[in-house]
Amino acid sequence: MAASETPLAASDHDQPRADRPPHAPADHPAVARGKVGVVLANLGTPDATDYWSMRRYLSEFLSDKRVVDYPDWKWQPLLQLIILSRRPFKSGEAYRGIWNTEKNESPLLTTTREQTRKVAEELTERHGDKVVVDFCMRYGNPSTDSVLRRLQAEGCERILFFPLYPQYAGPTTATANDQAFRTLMKLKWQPSLRTVPAYFEHPAYLDALASSVREAYEAAETPPEVLVASYHGVPKRYLLEGDPYHCQCQKTTRLLRERLGWDEQAVQTAFQSKFGPEEWVGPATVEHVAELARQGKKHIAVVSPAFSADCVETLEEIEEEIRDAFLEAGGETFTYIPCLNARDDHIAALLSVIENELGGWV
Repeated sequence: MAASETPLAASDHDQPRADRPPHAPADHPAVARGKVGVVLANLGTPDATDYWSMRRYLSEFLSDKRVVDYPDWKWQPLLQLIILSRRPFKSGEAYRGIWNTEKNESPLLTTTREQTRKVAEELTERHGDKVVVDFCMRYGNPSTDSVLRRLQAEGCERILFFPLYPQYAGPTTATANDQAFRTLMKLKWQPSLRTVPAYFEHPAYLDALASSVREAYEAAETPPEVLVASYHGVPKRYLLEGDPYHCQCQKTTRLLRERLGWDEQAVQTAFQSKFGPEEWVGPATVEHVAELARQGKKHIAVVSPAFSADCVETLEEIEEEIRDAFLEAGGETFTYIPCLNARDDHIAALLSVIENELGGWV
């Protein structure tokens, strides 16, 4: 048997390589193949804080039917002619207050990149170059489409798509998955795709969340009397139509409280970021913290279990608007507990989820 005809060892079949596909003609171009991709997907970020950058970002975000599901004939004239003529100025101001000026990007982008770097380093150590890790944004850049296409070009025949939302919701997890599948709809050769389910009750996630709370309480000069778990809100109609988000948020709070060993009044649930005239799930965080102050609770802490990384909703809304509401109502000390971001225990939790979902692929 000639050297060129020597069969590949069994282990060779498992290695990613760029070469001719089996049984292809000798002049067939090399094809990258055999790898597994992991994509961390987050909400999104504007490219800059100026009016037109904010308008592009907000237009994409608020035109998503998963976010605002009103008929186009009713919603788009209101959005394009009225809301987007004013809101980019206000949103741009909010982003400028938290902008990472050193890297000229939003904190969400900075943190998601760092999370991806840490996850990639660990997966490379475990699996070598068989696993390729990247991240994308549902709105803005890097886009879901560009990242999935790049991974396919690098030879990823299987891709694990991981929306970084602990609790499932239509306007977050579902729309991220929608966007991934839109890319697949345009590809002549689709990679196999798995999506990661909600991980709101994953033990490692809850352990990391509880640790972040304990650390903040230990560091506080005055121990908080109440911990408010503030989640991004959704219209109440979504709950009535079957979206499990509200229930999963309530369960996250309960499981966190049980891990901390505290009584029911010590950890309370509220929802922030209401938009539009509809009734939303409540209580509203901004009103709830003010009511706590009026009830005599002078020292509180706020944690954001639904956000995997600090962003405008936490760094600006909680740290400014919600903090001000509490202090103006008579509160004295307000402790914001940062999101889990790139903490080592959070990265360990994400890796635990990823390894479970990669079962049979690596």
